[in-house]
Amino acid sequence: MKQIIYAILIWSNWSCLNQESSNRNVAIYQTSAKGDKLTLLNPVSFQGDIIDSISIFPDQEFQIITGFGGAFTESSAYLLNQLTKLKRQEVMQAYFSEQGANYSLTRTHINSCDFSLNSYSYDTVPGDTFLKHFDISPDEGDLIPMIKEAQSISPEGFKIIASPWTAPRWMKDNNAWKGGQLLTEYYPTWAMYFSKYIKAYAEQGIEIWGITVENEPLGNGENWESMHFSPHQMSDFIKNHLGPQMKRDSLKPNILIYDQNRDDELKEWAIEMLNDKELEPWIYGTAVHWYSSTVDWMPGALNFTHNVAPQKHIIHTEGCIDAEVPKWQDDSWYWSKNATDWGWDWAPDSQKIDHPKYVPVYRYARDIIGCLNSWVEGWVDWNMVLDEKGGPNWAKNWCIAPVIVNTEKDEVYYTPLYYTLSHFSKFIRPKAKRIGYTINTNELMATTIRNKDGSIVVVLLNQSEIPKSVHIDLNGESIETTISEKAIQSVVIHGILD
Repeated sequence: MKQIIYAILIWSNWSCLNQESSNRNVAIYQTSAKGDKLTLLNPVSFQGDIIDSISIFPDQEFQIITGFGGAFTESSAYLLNQLTKLKRQEVMQAYFSEQGANYSLTRTHINSCDFSLNSYSYDTVPGDTFLKHFDISPDEGDLIPMIKEAQSISPEGFKIIASPWTAPRWMKDNNAWKGGQLLTEYYPTWAMYFSKYIKAYAEQGIEIWGITVENEPLGNGENWESMHFSPHQMSDFIKNHLGPQMKRDSLKPNILIYDQNRDDELKEWAIEMLNDKELEPWIYGTAVHWYSSTVDWMPGALNFTHNVAPQKHIIHTEGCIDAEVPKWQDDSWYWSKNATDWGWDWAPDSQKIDHPKYVPVYRYARDIIGCLNSWVEGWVDWNMVLDEKGGPNWAKNWCIAPVIVNTEKDEVYYTPLYYTLSHFSKFIRPKAKRIGYTINTNELMATTIRNKDGSIVVVLLNQSEIPKSVHIDLNGESIETTISEKAIQSVVIHGILD
């Protein structure tokens, strides 16, 4: 009986996020440093003397949105299985239910990654070119059950992008998990490996919507699983092996290239691969990460990539607070300028300018807004769940996730990052379109989206120390809001375009 009452209390908390007054066509949700957590605001009078204004232009249409979400990793799945059933269900509902974040785009790893309990592959028999020993049983204890539970909760379903960190060691020129390259003699076998993986997951009832050819093909300093590709090598592999293998097996995953940072190297890969007419039929688009900078979402590189091939798609497949141990039950830290990334300690002096200390909430909100305004169609966070140490992680590559758990005490901490991501995943739904707007201030960031149901979503970020009064003009209708200092806000407008 106690568990039933507790579950009802949990659902009361989550469901309040969806309550909208029946006599309003505008709902305003806010997350702020002062304690709002996706809070539905009551109508407020303008505060302050200066009124900022946004004009929305629904007829100016840009990219179609694929979705928002996070990654299924073995580490996250393992931790969830260490919680009680009720707590695990609470976390999964928080991520995948309509009352929660309602994630619509996700990622997972093919073979192991740094956020696995150990290094593994699905075929450990050297020289098994026909993959007779291929077996996804390493995923069946934790990872696959987590994905299936998410499927049972999600009302609309979600897309999965799968990425390998490395091929099995015996396929590589250095016979190691870290670094090295795929031996050309195993290109056909590695292509078959993707096919077997997709079909094996399909047998489990899990559809793989997309694949990236290689996570971080430029390498990661050989700190954990990796495998190097050049643009030329990846083009050869897709055109002559992966694409034809998918066609032979009647599989149609969306193939994404690159899958690393948005910097000048992204431009180089875009020039070589997106201009390749033979490659063009096989690829869906480009996958990108955010680790080049803690402050810059690299709009120049993103817009350049879009302009090279406007018909192709750009999806952000990974970003997180790296090189940090989570702060437990300390919301203020996530709103403070104290976070550092890998570059703070290890980047060359010439790159230090891109890696200053930063505010975690701002980095997430700024990056997603900036990406959306630069043609990115989907944004995927890294691990959904980590422990208080920032793991488990066999490589000791500690990071932070939006949800932190203490498995010994069966406790869950929803960090401000969880609510920040929800401002996008909950209110901007798949097949929405980014639309045009103008804003008369540099002190706010904004993006504007029209969902398929006709609702308009304006996401605002106020990084200043004072509240901002905002006048929104939409087809001659006026909407007024005040966003608190140090806050993110989603303004959801219904009915005006009906």
